[in-house]
Amino acid sequence: MGFVKSAWKVLVAIKDGLVLLAMLLFFGLILAALSWRPNPAAVTDGALLVKLDGVIVEEPETTDPIAAILGGQAPLKQFRERDVIRAIDTAAEDDRVKVIALDLDRFMGGGQVSLEQIGEALGRAKAKGKPVYSFATFYSDSAYLLASHATEIWIDPMGGAAFTGPGGSRLYYKDALDRFKVTAHVYRVGTFKSAVEPYLRSEQSPEAKQALLAVYEPIWANWQANVKKARPQADLASYIADPAAAVTAANGDLVKLATDRKIIDKVGDRTAFGKRVAELAGADDDKGPGAFKHTSLRDWVAANPLKTGGDEVGVITIAGTIVDGKAGPGTAGGDRIEKLLHDGLQRDNLKALVVRVDSPGGSAFASEQIRRAIESYRGKKIPVVVSMGNVAASGGYWVATAGDTIFAEPSTITGSIGIFAVLPSFERALAEYGVRADGVATTDLSGQPDVLGGFNSTVDTFIQSSIEHDYGRFLGLVGKARGMSTADVDAIAQGRVWDGGTARQIKLVDRFGSIDDAIAEAAKRAKLKDDGYSVHYLETSLDPFQQLIAGMFAPAEDTQQVRGLVAQLAWRQQAALGQVLGDLNVLSGVQGVQAWCLECSGALPPRVAAKANTGGMTRLFARTGN
Repeated sequence: MGFVKSAWKVLVAIKDGLVLLAMLLFFGLILAALSWRPNPAAVTDGALLVKLDGVIVEEPETTDPIAAILGGQAPLKQFRERDVIRAIDTAAEDDRVKVIALDLDRFMGGGQVSLEQIGEALGRAKAKGKPVYSFATFYSDSAYLLASHATEIWIDPMGGAAFTGPGGSRLYYKDALDRFKVTAHVYRVGTFKSAVEPYLRSEQSPEAKQALLAVYEPIWANWQANVKKARPQADLASYIADPAAAVTAANGDLVKLATDRKIIDKVGDRTAFGKRVAELAGADDDKGPGAFKHTSLRDWVAANPLKTGGDEVGVITIAGTIVDGKAGPGTAGGDRIEKLLHDGLQRDNLKALVVRVDSPGGSAFASEQIRRAIESYRGKKIPVVVSMGNVAASGGYWVATAGDTIFAEPSTITGSIGIFAVLPSFERALAEYGVRADGVATTDLSGQPDVLGGFNSTVDTFIQSSIEHDYGRFLGLVGKARGMSTADVDAIAQGRVWDGGTARQIKLVDRFGSIDDAIAEAAKRAKLKDDGYSVHYLETSLDPFQQLIAGMFAPAEDTQQVRGLVAQLAWRQQAALGQVLGDLNVLSGVQGVQAWCLECSGALPPRVAAKANTGGMTRLFARTGN
């Protein structure tokens, strides 16, 4: 009896503990959500503090709390490009803002097109008399593309600046697959369709290198031209050409190197920088030395909402991988995007549509699903204008064919018109251990594709023919949209990617311009008066519970600790390890995992890869991307 009583006390104690834990979790959720939610009333005279302690994206992803817990660390903060630009532009017109303080100390990057657009916004603010002060410990390519527009560039005494340009290596698995006797069945069309090369080769093909250099070199030239225009006094050319000689001449002192070459203006720690900003913004004595009066980016955006009412130009965002199902935001789930587009058609005052694409491709099925939904607007005589961001490749270009006209930027990566599939089989590996597959079949496709017993020639022919047919369909869509013959499209397709400048020359793109230019063009085509319309974003809204979860698992202010040259380089390498998982996901494509564009990998900031659902022969076998 004593044992039973003791056991009962233990169970009651466990129950009470669980109840207490649940209550703490509940109130913690509420507290986190309240602290996370922006406060428009927090706007004050002083500085607009643009603290970019994360990455710039086209569309932020929703937080997965389970992944955050299991991952053991908070996800990267994601700042929406258009929010940052709107904050800077509205601050430029507001007398309450005396200075824009750009905090890049923990900035983790963004696509080059996004950074160019934000840089132009900083330039506009500076031209309207708003000083811009930038601070960081270390300036990388991404950070400096923004900082170059600043009135004063500050650097920590322990910092530096180094510029690497786009490029790098990736892993090739052919030898490893042969060693483990795994057969990668590859089906593709296109000389340059290089996403499958890691499973077929031990090194990069000459064609892939040619395509990469043809894209990266003009984009890197655009970076240098943008920085030179914003900061002509900076001596970057010789530093970029021979960084080893430059750092040796400076005796390894990266701060001295940056100062001597006028890459930066002032050397000082965060306190010194804060005191400099406080000269214009006013000191916040309650918060200690170096604190200055300011409004946060989040609160400023909340206090400056988009105009609403009247005739509308709708904007749909195709961001991240294009996948089957309802995934997103931050991932372009075909079902979700299709529903948003159909809901937009029900809005009586929506007069034009802009399709914003920032995607390296994905499911051919979902791409076509989205394209058809966009086509329904044109069927109702609603103008459709496509605006390309950092990347609009393969599946991203597929959906773009539904537009009346296409805007891009010189640094946009686009094209990659091609189709491929990769499926593994393990018959050789099993045979190594004396395991063999056998059975009966009523047709040549019974049990195929057989990942255990191997593929037969019939299924190889079946899949390859399907890939070639879908490639022909892709060519036809592009040809119809661009007024070109199939042969002419094929000559510039073959899975090859292009920079925006070249894409315009070969007629894959109509005009250079930002999303604002695309919106203005859509309004013009709909015969809307200037300033007589509003912009309505067709997007998925978070429900209250999702907002609570997002608030609880949003990264804390001090979670990103990547500072200095070594730390930055180490973080990049750590992020690059995700490539291995992505490559293995491609190989297990029979489960519906998405493929990525090889040439696009350096054009987008780090994001969580999404998985697609399976279903249907097209979704099983056909994936767009490179």
